[in-house]
Amino acid sequence: MAYEHAIVLTGGIATGKSTVSTILKTHGFEVIDADNIAKEILPLHVNEVQKIFGERVVKEGTIDRKALGAIIFNDKSEREKLNAFLHPLIREEIFKRSQILEEKKKPYIIDIPLYFESDGYHCKVVVVVYAPIEVQRKRLMIREDFTKEEAQKRIDAQISIEEKKVMADFLINNSFDRKFLDEEIEKFIKFVRGKYADS
Repeated sequence: MAYEHAIVLTGGIATGKSTVSTILKTHGFEVIDADNIAKEILPLHVNEVQKIFGERVVKEGTIDRKALGAIIFNDKSEREKLNAFLHPLIREEIFKRSQILEEKKKPYIIDIPLYFESDGYHCKVVVVVYAPIEVQRKRLMIREDFTKEEAQKRIDAQISIEEKKVMADFLINNSFDRKFLDEEIEKFIKFVRGKYADS
């Protein structure tokens, strides 16, 4: 059955999903990363993206990710156009990779930043990496050198982290330091062992 052993890892922008994903790999989890898949797929579709957004998003025959980002994070309808094109391609690739991992009959991670904003996965367990909005904003301003307004636009482009927190089957709190996060991940690993004891 599709996604039988899949555990979705999601959250909000700058809540620390990538950090959690990296740590889980060191604990032996295999990870399918939707963001990495998107980065692999997008350059293969320069012509299609140009048809949707025009020449302004293409520089020297390749997609100008910064220009594209400026468009989609300033206009919800433009963002929806990109998602409508890209998400089915990402979903198809995730499905292919998950079928391979399902053969091992062990729990694995699918890192999907926009899980609650998308559909078509139907996974049994959803883990949300949580940090409050003020922490998200501060991290984005430092990491991306964004203004407060730019950071807020990125945050507002997703369902709020407080809503995602309520929808989680398991919450990993990444509001504090690395030691605290390691303890949260240990709790998660115990949760997985209990849930997949027969795997």
